[in-house]
Amino acid sequence: MDKKRVVVTGMGALTPIGNTLDAYWEGLISGKSGSDFITYFDAEKFKTKFACELKGFDPMDHFDRKEARKLDRFTQYALVSSDEAIADSGLDLEAIDKFRVGVIWGAGIGGLETFQTEVLNFAQGDGTPRFNPFFIPKMIADIAPGNISIKHGFMGPNYTTVSACASSANAMIDSLNYIRMGYCDVVVTGGSEAAVTIAGMGGFNAMHALSTRNDSPKTASRPFDATRDGFVLGEGAGALILESYEHAKARGAKIYAEILGGGLSSDAYHMTAPHPEGIGVIRVMENCLEDSGVSPEDVDAINTHGTATPLGDVAELKAISHVFGDHAPNININSTKSMTGHLLGAAGAIEAIASILAMKHSIVPPTINHTTVDDQIDPRLNLTLNKAQKREVKVAMSNTFGFGGHNACVLFRKFS
Repeated sequence: MDKKRVVVTGMGALTPIGNTLDAYWEGLISGKSGSDFITYFDAEKFKTKFACELKGFDPMDHFDRKEARKLDRFTQYALVSSDEAIADSGLDLEAIDKFRVGVIWGAGIGGLETFQTEVLNFAQGDGTPRFNPFFIPKMIADIAPGNISIKHGFMGPNYTTVSACASSANAMIDSLNYIRMGYCDVVVTGGSEAAVTIAGMGGFNAMHALSTRNDSPKTASRPFDATRDGFVLGEGAGALILESYEHAKARGAKIYAEILGGGLSSDAYHMTAPHPEGIGVIRVMENCLEDSGVSPEDVDAINTHGTATPLGDVAELKAISHVFGDHAPNININSTKSMTGHLLGAAGAIEAIASILAMKHSIVPPTINHTTVDDQIDPRLNLTLNKAQKREVKVAMSNTFGFGGHNACVLFRKFS
């Protein structure tokens, strides 16, 4: 069966370095750090007292008070970013066949703050189960795409992918395949997360996953640096409108990029640690290249998973050197998590957006906060350190990996 071509026609972003698509891009190319001390709760007794929170986001700018109270923050973020992407796409919602529009969304955790609030309220009470009637529908991870479809009347496939930090990359790959196979004309995809909470920070601290650089929060996320000590937790959302090329062309849509393919694999190694030799990462990039029909020498840029964990960064770069061989030094490799922090289930979406915008503007965003060379990392690799680099990017890869050994990789080509 011939596979339909799939293109990106709209995008929306709500991130710690910018609350719109344009503001996000400006934050990226300027090397802006989104990390600062936590304001959502008193973190004085926590090992890590900082995170990449959204700045200046007020739900009342987007929802009335009654509606906002029914939505966990991760769903609010999903609705705001998807609204921007739909508007950006120029879709005429009155003219399209809404039975052929799907919403496939990623969330690694979902409504953690809602769960935390309800359980703490119960624990502090007299044992009488007085739970909010919106507790379950606010918390469940699939409620974000449900709300997007309800708002706009989209009646195609509708569900959430949950694969930890690979969730929204998985959602994009599923969306790609639904359109390729002819089941949908359009899919709203992406991911959202709102885990900067007492439970989120405490849980990740307990497993020693987070940076504890409380003396310098803004420089704490330092992928590939020899002094890296863990990731910085972030929050927000990214949304993309994927559309069959025929559908987009017929309506005269602007096209940002073509999504050529995706790859999936599993480390089958450890609950949280990557395979030290990057075996699963090698396989996922090879799978992605094969699915896309692209040779390694065609890839110009890779937005890495690059979380700034001691083991993960080295394993991923080893895998890149293995897959791309002598071409690896010609690729601009970066980690935008150095600026946004790690958005968990939303990471794949906002990083795919960064890759697409790098192609559009011929600028690769930097990996900031790098001061000390790690002798475990191949010195030939161009890690786009500390400053954005201008170059033509025709093909860009985005890697996203999750606890449990989930690996996802997506490849985009500049549209012309």
